[in-house]
Amino acid sequence: MSEIPAKATESEDPSHGARFRAAADAVTETESVEMPPGDAMWQSSPPGSIYDYIKVASFSIGPDGLVDQWSLRAEQIFGIPAEQAVGMDPIEAFIDPELRERGQRKMAEILDGREWTGVVPFRMPGAQSGDAGRQGLAEVYVMPTRTEDAEKAAVCIVVDVRTLRSIETDLAASQSIFGQSPFGFLLIDTDLRVRRANEQFANTFGGTPDDHRGKGVHDYLQRPEAERVAATLRRVLETGNSITDMHVTGFVPGSDERRHWSINLYRVHSGSGRPIGIAWLGLDITARRAAAREAASARRNLALLNEAGARIGNSLDLETTARELLDVVVPGFCDLATVDLYQGLLAGDETPPGLADGSAELRRVAFASAVSDAPFAGSGKSVEVGAVHHYPFNSPCADALRTARPRIVPAEEGGLVQSTIAVPMVAHDTVVGLAQFARTKGSEPFGDRDRDLAVELAARAAVCIDNARLYRREHERALILQRSLLPPGDPVASGLDIACRYLPGNSSADRPSEVGGDWFDVIELPGHRTALVVGDVMGRGLRAAVAMGELRSAVRTLALLDLEPAEVLSALDEIARGLGAPGGVQQATRAARRPREADLSEVYLATCVYAVYDSVTRRCTFANAGHLPPVLVEPGESALMLDVPPGMPLGVGGEPFEEVEVELAEGALLALYTDGLVESRDHPLDEGLQAFVGTLTDPSAPLEDVCDHVLNTLDTHHGEDDIALLMARVQGLPAGSVGDWTLPREPRSVGKAREYARGQLLAWDLEPLVDTTELLVSELVTNALRYGEGEIRLRLLLDRTLVCEVWDSGLVQPRRRRARDTDEGGRGLQLVGLLSAAWGSRRTPRGKTVWFELPLPDGEHKVADPAEALLSLF
Repeated sequence: MSEIPAKATESEDPSHGARFRAAADAVTETESVEMPPGDAMWQSSPPGSIYDYIKVASFSIGPDGLVDQWSLRAEQIFGIPAEQAVGMDPIEAFIDPELRERGQRKMAEILDGREWTGVVPFRMPGAQSGDAGRQGLAEVYVMPTRTEDAEKAAVCIVVDVRTLRSIETDLAASQSIFGQSPFGFLLIDTDLRVRRANEQFANTFGGTPDDHRGKGVHDYLQRPEAERVAATLRRVLETGNSITDMHVTGFVPGSDERRHWSINLYRVHSGSGRPIGIAWLGLDITARRAAAREAASARRNLALLNEAGARIGNSLDLETTARELLDVVVPGFCDLATVDLYQGLLAGDETPPGLADGSAELRRVAFASAVSDAPFAGSGKSVEVGAVHHYPFNSPCADALRTARPRIVPAEEGGLVQSTIAVPMVAHDTVVGLAQFARTKGSEPFGDRDRDLAVELAARAAVCIDNARLYRREHERALILQRSLLPPGDPVASGLDIACRYLPGNSSADRPSEVGGDWFDVIELPGHRTALVVGDVMGRGLRAAVAMGELRSAVRTLALLDLEPAEVLSALDEIARGLGAPGGVQQATRAARRPREADLSEVYLATCVYAVYDSVTRRCTFANAGHLPPVLVEPGESALMLDVPPGMPLGVGGEPFEEVEVELAEGALLALYTDGLVESRDHPLDEGLQAFVGTLTDPSAPLEDVCDHVLNTLDTHHGEDDIALLMARVQGLPAGSVGDWTLPREPRSVGKAREYARGQLLAWDLEPLVDTTELLVSELVTNALRYGEGEIRLRLLLDRTLVCEVWDSGLVQPRRRRARDTDEGGRGLQLVGLLSAAWGSRRTPRGKTVWFELPLPDGEHKVADPAEALLSLF
């Protein structure tokens, strides 16, 4: 037999055999992953085994050195059919001629009984001699044997070197990746048992990699999680669909800490494509999950804070603001929540008793639950919304109120709640109440971040609640101030039947109404005259109410000076211009000197209608400062708006006011009002005015009924502005209650005046007043003769009091002075002041009028003795 070719690798290099055996061992190990049931000694390999993949071929050589057996795989590798190969010299069959000599020598050695392993080049099927590009390499393992006749022979096993080298490379790469991977790496067989584990997995779960062979998922995970993972493994094995980033939760040995892993699963195939198991790559993501939870918690908290900023504080109602807080936190932050506020603060006290030690009474103003029928006991007792209660001194809630710091409330045994935070509601360094947030069993307990968020939410709500409390207090004070400035009870006036209504603007939790500046007044003037006033300070709030009070007081003062209506409004205009500047009314004088282009932001604007009614003449004089026109209804006539020039609002200045005088019929109805009665968002002002005029259809009805009819018809209970309504029915002074005489300018008119007064009083059956009236009339007529001008007019008026008026054309006003003991005169006006209930002087278009008033004699009023009065002056 000729020698083996020289290029063949000699058996002296043991690495070839070692690699071959390692590959065979690896193949055996890999192929043993799946063991079909049956006799392990005689089981058959399934189709597509690793032997097909590495193309293992075999043939045998007889004693003569020729091929006597040729396998089908050898046909595939060398491209020579069995019928041709049998009987051939294998060296000559597929070794190039230049290598045959050495090949023959090697063959001789083999047949002499030597084993040999080496790499042999061979011609690929279809290759020509010398065609190096078509040459292959075969690793050949030759084993000596003997025939039945004890002759030397050989069996040759041939493997395609390229396939073998690829397997070796793949195995080396797999070993490197498997061993050095930072992931926990498992190879799981078709029975869902661990076949191999890497060091990283063993480092996590303990032991060596070999200690984990044969274990299943139930050895690492608790039952519910293990069953879920096992079902997923079976699905991957059956379908071949990979699983990425599947989260698995469990515990590592010797630790109670819950761990989280991200698992990737994919089915593993043999080289021929047969499924042999599942690859498991696991990464511990506990820290990542914690960071993700922190980030999600931060995002949730930020979203809650943004929502709280948008939803809490939209109302100035305490209870509504508390409910807004709970609407934000339930169920986004907690499952149950309550808000308790100090009862004393709700009642308007600045510092409720017991506040310092936390024992003050609280009222539960809000409760919310995301769990149906879940009670919120809190400190061992159930508290209903609206109930007043207090927390025991040693309870966490009382401690939170005392220290203004949040406290954890222990869970009640057997209760639904597992975690509760009691958070004091602090606004401007003042504790206004307590908020409690609770999570039920099954929810995540509160952490430090949750506590900080609870404090922030409670603080935001506390500021809004405190603002609402302050608003309520100021609103109530403003209402008290406003109502205190309105006429008490039913106003009474001479010659007028009066009815009035004042309605503050309606408020709600979503749209609270501030106090307005509406007012009305009825002022009795000398001579049985009456001033009727209705006004409205523009703007709302306490400052508007205060400005209204100042203007009302100013109107009363100016009215008592008996100025004409236009003069009253002119003076009011100057006062209003000074209200907005520092110094208030004291700035009126400066305001009058300022240019008319003065900044209106410094003044309060107001509208006002001022009317003076004379019950003797039944004439009414009107002046208007930007107000709505009065409405007049005469008997048998339709209601109409009086054409009174509106003028400019008070506080603008620069324009004079006009007066309009109207004679009123007996029984006529006069209505003065503010814009809240006729103005609304739902309809324009003109429609409201026409609707108001349309309601005054029966002026003869009782005035109280007329007022109620107007308010009910105009649906004023939905009004947003204050409403002031003043109605007066004319009842002129009867002619028999008036005595009027003209006296010439001569001394004897004094006696004539006493005579007229005596006769009229006796006719009115007022004899007790005769002496006093004669004396005082004598004094006034004497002064008119001495200091006045023109003819003198004497008038006596009888209504609820007796009024005596003396008119003349002089402009000099009488001045009361103190006479010296040696003076013979100068005591007349002092005497008038002593004997009368009131006296005064006013200008008239044609001079002046000096008057005095005496109460009618009855059980309460004693008639003054003129003699005693005269003696007191000396």
